[in-house]
Amino acid sequence: MNIPYYLPYINGEFVDTKRKQGIINPANGEVIAEVSLAGKYEVELAIDAARKAFDQGPWKDFSLTQRKELVLKISQGILDKAGELARLETLNTGKPIKESTFMDIPSAAKTFQHFSDNLEKYLEPEIRQVTPEIQGNLIYQPQGVVVLIVPWNYPLIIASWKLAAALAAGNTVILKPSSLTPLTALELARIIDDCGLPKGVVNILSGSGNELGEILCADKRVDMISFTGSNEVGKQIIGYAQNNVKKLIMELGGKSASIVMEDADLELAVNGSLCSIFLNQGQMCTAMSRILVHEKVYDKFIADFLEKTKRIKLGVGSEHETQMGPLISAGQRQNVLQFVEKAKAQGAKLLCGGSIPEDDNLKNGFFFIPAVFSEITSEMGIFQEEVFGPVACIIKFSDKEEAVKLANLSDFGLAACIWSKDIVRAREIAGKICSGTVWINTYGMFYDQLPYGGFKQSGFGKELGKEGFLEYSKLKNVVVDNTIDSKPLVNYWYGL
Repeated sequence: MNIPYYLPYINGEFVDTKRKQGIINPANGEVIAEVSLAGKYEVELAIDAARKAFDQGPWKDFSLTQRKELVLKISQGILDKAGELARLETLNTGKPIKESTFMDIPSAAKTFQHFSDNLEKYLEPEIRQVTPEIQGNLIYQPQGVVVLIVPWNYPLIIASWKLAAALAAGNTVILKPSSLTPLTALELARIIDDCGLPKGVVNILSGSGNELGEILCADKRVDMISFTGSNEVGKQIIGYAQNNVKKLIMELGGKSASIVMEDADLELAVNGSLCSIFLNQGQMCTAMSRILVHEKVYDKFIADFLEKTKRIKLGVGSEHETQMGPLISAGQRQNVLQFVEKAKAQGAKLLCGGSIPEDDNLKNGFFFIPAVFSEITSEMGIFQEEVFGPVACIIKFSDKEEAVKLANLSDFGLAACIWSKDIVRAREIAGKICSGTVWINTYGMFYDQLPYGGFKQSGFGKELGKEGFLEYSKLKNVVVDNTIDSKPLVNYWYGL
């Protein structure tokens, strides 16, 4: 059977490098596509193309209306291929087809539409009248050449967050998806090619981060890097960029906490907490892996949570009854297993799961039975370290002060949840939690209108919203002196 073959997209052309990599379906270990890998030469071509397109090409002269129309075309192109993109995302990541179909692909298209609809408003200049004579004109301009580095857990959504904002703001782009999950990004290249953007405005490279990362990030022709991924790789990128000063957005890891108060709607809190740690096989930077439950409802919460966890149906993502697919790779599953064993060795109590399923139908994939721990202390690795898998820790607390202390007892500060019917108290707690996003009585709702990004070791910079959009712009201040009958003091400083 012939399998699809994907090429890097450089300067408006699909380039065959003759170096190939098979892309694996994590549900069965089978090769589902081959990808032509970029190397140092192709990176050089892409940076040169993006630089020339920004400095010399027609892109810099496009009006906001023209830019708006092209970004909207990409949105429509995603919708036109929604079924194929959803199928590819599920095959490549293992996630259930329901998630790809109803969450990932529509969300990606809506992000392009949002920035198309709002780019003129977001880029509107501001006039500040300092005195009757002195006027400041604040103007937003594109950063220039932007490198976008995307992880494997949400390949198309996160690529769209970055690419839609960067293009709408007027930048040229080099997009590098994860080498594990490049397929929807490379399919997006075909959509973009059909939309008629000038050559070099968008370049999409597949290849190893170890091989391409330093070359992309250290080059002085690159003006900005937007990275989503692990803390370890994020720190490497910061190091690569240090010799040539450039703008950075770092969306890194998390060890998020969910707080279930004694007055919470318990059914809502249990179901929401299940989603917050087990969605996408727990492979989410915002995963609520630490679930803090008030002592008055702790026993009931544990019983209901366990009963529903044990019913989660593992399976191949293309099957509509599947609720949880495989982990992304054998290596990732091994990492999760090591966290489970370490937690047990440190005294945590494993209540269910935490092992490889014995079902013959799942034996060829990287499946893992979701785990639930109790009797966790804050010194344990399972409390402090990001697992990036379906492993939940349920911890008892006695009052809101203890809950806040436990939630903040982490090097990370990406997100948090609060479950309570008392919204006034929930807002008060939210104000004391050190994280960039706090959801109250919901989880994981990202809106194109609202910014997203973390504190502490979870990184810096924002995605989405006006704030995320303006990360891809630089602010220029043009000062005008309108003095008519006399000259400003500076004109006389040395002329008296």
